[in-house]
Amino acid sequence: MKRLLIKIAFDGTHYHGWQYQPNGVTIQETVQNSLRKVLNKSTSVTGCSRTDAGVHATQFCFHIDCDDTIPDTAFKLGLNSCLPNDIAVIDCKEVNPDFHARYSCKSKRYIYKFYIGGRDPFKDRYAMRLLAKPDLLLMNKFCSAVVGTHDFKGFSSSRRTVDDTVRTVLDCSVYFKENLLLFDITANGFLYNMVRILAGTALEIGYGKLPVDTAEKVFVNGDRSLGGETLVAKGLFLEQVNY
Repeated sequence: MKRLLIKIAFDGTHYHGWQYQPNGVTIQETVQNSLRKVLNKSTSVTGCSRTDAGVHATQFCFHIDCDDTIPDTAFKLGLNSCLPNDIAVIDCKEVNPDFHARYSCKSKRYIYKFYIGGRDPFKDRYAMRLLAKPDLLLMNKFCSAVVGTHDFKGFSSSRRTVDDTVRTVLDCSVYFKENLLLFDITANGFLYNMVRILAGTALEIGYGKLPVDTAEKVFVNGDRSLGGETLVAKGLFLEQVNY
């Protein structure tokens, strides 16, 4: 028996997030069905996090236990041959038996993507369109304020399933890259809808719709209504998982 860490990338457009659910096709279900073809039996898949419906991933990690003797490289090729075109294995390696895709994770990095200007069918699938450029200086002042250990209750959805809402943001910034405006954040963990709410708050601050000290007010009051809107899922990417 060996434990494999498998890294995948996926386009989440047509999926109801990572975690299995009875009323919609998910990444986890699709991966498990493909693994069954490769291993000729069912196996449990443990993911590094739960991504929402429509969210994408440049790097998503999960682990499985198997007694298969196929070399890791061959396993990667075999699994890719069974997966649909919008999910791809990018790496596969054996790890220690006590490794856990979720609990061994030290931090995750998410990027929310915007583009500015007229409609672009090649960008619109993966980014939110903006009609005008926001003030990046104001947005980055907000980003600086969220760095550190805070109670992010007011920056999460009421549908969250955890009681502990304290998280540590290691880095957060907004910048342009390759004609896209990126909201880039790394933390030791995230609450339900936390990144989409933080990105939405930064955007409204950039347009002057919210005061630049919004982060401080939300941290003190824990009031979701003081923050910005929850942005659409299509612009959000899980960019990196760090162990």
